[in-house]
Amino acid sequence: MDLFEAMRGRRSCRDFLPAPVSDEVIDKILEAATWAPSPLNTQPWEFFVITNRQIREKIFTEADRCRLWAFEKSGWKWLDSYDVDFVKEAPAMIAVVGDPKKTGVDMFMEEGNMGYQAACAAAIQNMHLAAYSFGLGSLWFTLFDKKAIREILGIEDTKVPLALVCLGQRASDIREVPRRPVKDKTQYLR
Repeated sequence: MDLFEAMRGRRSCRDFLPAPVSDEVIDKILEAATWAPSPLNTQPWEFFVITNRQIREKIFTEADRCRLWAFEKSGWKWLDSYDVDFVKEAPAMIAVVGDPKKTGVDMFMEEGNMGYQAACAAAIQNMHLAAYSFGLGSLWFTLFDKKAIREILGIEDTKVPLALVCLGQRASDIREVPRRPVKDKTQYLR
């Protein structure tokens, strides 16, 4: 598959079929994640593969709690009807956990400690592209409280759960989502 085709074609999926994702495919997706760049090659990521229904239910409960909290705080009307059922319906989920101690030289900078997060984000992007190449739908999900996810998954307090990547076969077609022209988002300094 052409890389540019994958980048243009991959879209977030919130409608999954119940068919399981094989361990072999998950392993390939995780391998793709580990080829992401990272500061000083620290590889600051860890992955928790979640297929257990009871754990996915707990994550759903946490996500729905956060959805209601965010609705009350923000007043954003769309959050009132935003359905997070896909969290429990996705047959597989991968929690991407970052280690702030592996952030690189930026830990000494005034606004530092961002390198590990950027590296984990690159790993997540690789996961999405790999999932798409296997014909799977995926979603980058962050509507959760980090402390609650640490407790649910047994993550050390010193590590940061940054995202949940939901994976599975799509139950609906990919919807086109427009992008702004590159020229509207780019400045050349010559």
